[in-house]
Amino acid sequence: MALFARTFQSRELHDPGFFRAIFSNTWLAPLWTLARLYVGYQWLMAGTHKLWGDNRWIAVPGPDGLALKAFWERAVAIPAQGRPPISFDWYRNFLTFMLDHGWYRWFSWVIALGETALGIALVVGAFVGIAAFLGAFMNFNFLLAGSASINPVMFVLALLLVFAWKTGGWIGLDRWLLPALGTPWQAGPVTKGIAEGDRREGRVPRARRAGGGTGPIPRQA
Repeated sequence: MALFARTFQSRELHDPGFFRAIFSNTWLAPLWTLARLYVGYQWLMAGTHKLWGDNRWIAVPGPDGLALKAFWERAVAIPAQGRPPISFDWYRNFLTFMLDHGWYRWFSWVIALGETALGIALVVGAFVGIAAFLGAFMNFNFLLAGSASINPVMFVLALLLVFAWKTGGWIGLDRWLLPALGTPWQAGPVTKGIAEGDRREGRVPRARRAGGGTGPIPRQA
């Protein structure tokens, strides 16, 4: 039992030096900026083409999402010969379910607006880690649907930007956003101030209810 306890005791595992040098060193911020701008530009172009133009996905004279519907229909089709675009049956069943329920009408808005928002966030360097993670998730879904194109390259770059979340937006808005807002495990001045204000507002009503009135809260001796 003592050996078992020592094996699973709480301990902190540190990242290797080369990992910190690559992903946490601000000297490499220009390199991650180039990767970020490339990925952001690709998402921005993909999203704006779905929002505006003759080939847009949404706000069309007919039903929205017909282009997405056609893409899903090609993805779930099983050819008589050869390999189908989707290799996993569970994902084909998932797309079929969305097709049967007409989800392409509103899901096209999610994709178009989401791609545009991701592109803007990455270009300006705001919340790079979150934006890159969501972008990698979208690339992963395109790959599951059998669409290769530049998705493998985008997926790898997005994962690297997730690892470099501290320096990926150093030449961007994250240089000021991250210190101000902080992280879920270390709050920044802005989030601390909001939390402190909420705690104060929560204490005042309770104190007034305890006093039975709406006047000033009596001080304790």
